[in-house]
Amino acid sequence: MIAKVIVDISLDKEFDYAIPDGVAVQIGSRVSVPFGHRTTEGYVIALGDSSEHATLKPIDHVIGDHSFLDDTLVKLGRWMSSYYCARLEQCIRTMLPGAVRRKGDHFKKQRFVCLKGRGLCSADGVEPVPPGGADGVEPVIKSGIGGGEPARLSPAQRKIIEVLEAHGGEMPIDGLLEQTGTTEAPIKTLVKRERLSIETRNVHRDPFAHQALIPTLPLDLMPEQADSLETLLQALASDTPRPILLYGITGSGKTEVYLQGIAAALAQGKGAIVLVPEIALTPQTVERFRARFGNGIAVLHSNLSDGERHDEWHRIRSGLARVVIGARSAVFAPVTDLGLIIVDEEHEPSYKQSEAPRYNARDIAVMRAHLLKCVVVLGSATPALESWTNAQSGKYTLSKLTHRADYRQMPAIRIVDMRVETERTGHASVFSNELLNAIHQRLSVGEQTMLFLNRRGYSSSLVCPKCGYVSECHQCSVSHTYHKTGETLRCHMCGCTKAVPQQCPECSDPAFRYAGVGTQRIEAIVTKCFPKARIARLDADTTTRKSAYEDILGAFREGKIDILLGTQMIAKGLHFPNVTLVGVVMADLSLHVPDFRAGERTFQLIAQVAGRAGRGDVSGDVYIQTYTPHHPAIQAAMRLDFEGFCAAELGFRQELDYPPTAHLICLNFRSKNEEEARLSATLYARSLETLLGKQGIRVSEAVPAPLAKIKNVYRYQIILRSRSVKLATDAIKATYRQIPLPAKTALAIDVDALDLM
Repeated sequence: MIAKVIVDISLDKEFDYAIPDGVAVQIGSRVSVPFGHRTTEGYVIALGDSSEHATLKPIDHVIGDHSFLDDTLVKLGRWMSSYYCARLEQCIRTMLPGAVRRKGDHFKKQRFVCLKGRGLCSADGVEPVPPGGADGVEPVIKSGIGGGEPARLSPAQRKIIEVLEAHGGEMPIDGLLEQTGTTEAPIKTLVKRERLSIETRNVHRDPFAHQALIPTLPLDLMPEQADSLETLLQALASDTPRPILLYGITGSGKTEVYLQGIAAALAQGKGAIVLVPEIALTPQTVERFRARFGNGIAVLHSNLSDGERHDEWHRIRSGLARVVIGARSAVFAPVTDLGLIIVDEEHEPSYKQSEAPRYNARDIAVMRAHLLKCVVVLGSATPALESWTNAQSGKYTLSKLTHRADYRQMPAIRIVDMRVETERTGHASVFSNELLNAIHQRLSVGEQTMLFLNRRGYSSSLVCPKCGYVSECHQCSVSHTYHKTGETLRCHMCGCTKAVPQQCPECSDPAFRYAGVGTQRIEAIVTKCFPKARIARLDADTTTRKSAYEDILGAFREGKIDILLGTQMIAKGLHFPNVTLVGVVMADLSLHVPDFRAGERTFQLIAQVAGRAGRGDVSGDVYIQTYTPHHPAIQAAMRLDFEGFCAAELGFRQELDYPPTAHLICLNFRSKNEEEARLSATLYARSLETLLGKQGIRVSEAVPAPLAKIKNVYRYQIILRSRSVKLATDAIKATYRQIPLPAKTALAIDVDALDLM
């Protein structure tokens, strides 16, 4: 027998190895193999009984007791590699958390002390280390059943036994020493007297260790919810289920449908994966799911420590956790008997990976469900046009929730024309009188307000009013953002910072002015306008601590914050019944960018953030402040008319062959030498036009990217619009083989690109 192995080296090639007698290898096994003059590690991705090579090196040994990837995940990795033009080893690595790749199945070890005769139960089903030890761990010291209590116990020994009895007869030795204030000497004496035993065992690092669990029961469903659940149950019973698009307005009860659908899958012995787009949404989602399913929940996201991520992954693989909640990469979780995948807020661009392999977790979920013949549910109040088109064509099953839970009213949405406000006051204002009065009224009755701005920092830039100089990053083709904290100018592309100059570097004028507005500046203005209000800001700058999301949102939920302002972190998925006012401060920010999706993203953001208002017993109000009140996206958002917006937008997309009519592929050439980047992009554009032009595939010219330079690296791009991904990617691969790139020029291929900047 031979094994095809992909090694942890960027070679994009499979290597054949002989399987020695007595070595148990299966697809997905992690193995140590000889490679050249050294040894490396890799994964078995196929088995066979012959090779085209006459002599093969044997596998050294298998790492761990179990396979790390099942056959379906390996097939999914091959599909990813082909579809997204990525190396296979990149795709395989992406499926496994870094902590799992580095540590394998080595768990944290901890010594426990127990009263003789009680035996040590293994929490989380992890077996104690066997007598004699393993992997260098000290052996178990365990005595037989002893007699009665010794005639004489020292005060320290008596204290140890009392504390153990108070803790159910067992404790970690570190905790026992801390509580008793003793050393290990009296413990060792009691072990010799056969009163205690010591065991070393694997310990699970639990991200929920300090969170209370308050169980909940299923809620009664409204008629539309019941219909959606029935659609899901029929899919679970089908041998070939179609993907389900659950289009439900904000507050319509999509989560309860998810919960009851998962309960049905669990009752059939199947597992489930729930994807959420933001880490900020994970705590609230996990809280609701743990309340329903208890400790059978596992989480996977980047806010966990390496140890927590390692242990959660192994809980999933071993079957101890049957429901997984997490961000993008959780779509690869090793759930056994996977029956249901839910992608909440499926339209979110954060499901798209920005580095190779540049996959979209929503589309990976659909493909994994297809390979397993399991159910995938895509949920959103503002579905992506790609998903909506698939539902309209019958490729997906469409299920609708058009009413809020308990038929609560949708918020009243008002457009505030900031041009009129500027004319009235004689200067540009951050807040209109209407919005300020509405905030004051909410404060007077103890209701909460959310203010949304899709930009962090204090101000977008510093501008000299005399000569027009704008402070720009010398490494990137973007202006600095001013941050009041620390009085710094920061580039949001490369992260470099500099002190704010005392005068204009060009003309020495000291009268720098702030252009634009950021969340820090809004916070300062709101604090000045409402000095007695309790205000908090939620953005990337205030959430650098691990628990910052949970702390801020928890305080807001408990009513300790009156006004929460932030970026798109607050725009979706959050449920706060006491929020009755939402203000969108500058609705135009996402409209005026060089991207054909600008209208779609603006509509989605406004509709999502508007949905945070009026989710309790009191109806809500939303104020949209804008300088372009008649833009179709803003008008549709005011009416919450998703279907009307789609109809108009799809006509424009079809005319120009933009997604979802065609697939969009972006080729980005990067080099510190601008001429090399430009020439490489130009040669590729000519080659691709020759190969694809006659097949109706649109190939753009080679042009500088909208952000033409980042970290002193120049960027040129080509855009392809093709109804066939395979035709386009085959031509790209052929061109890559024919036209070698200069040594220091890199090519990034983004299939189904969402970010063209």
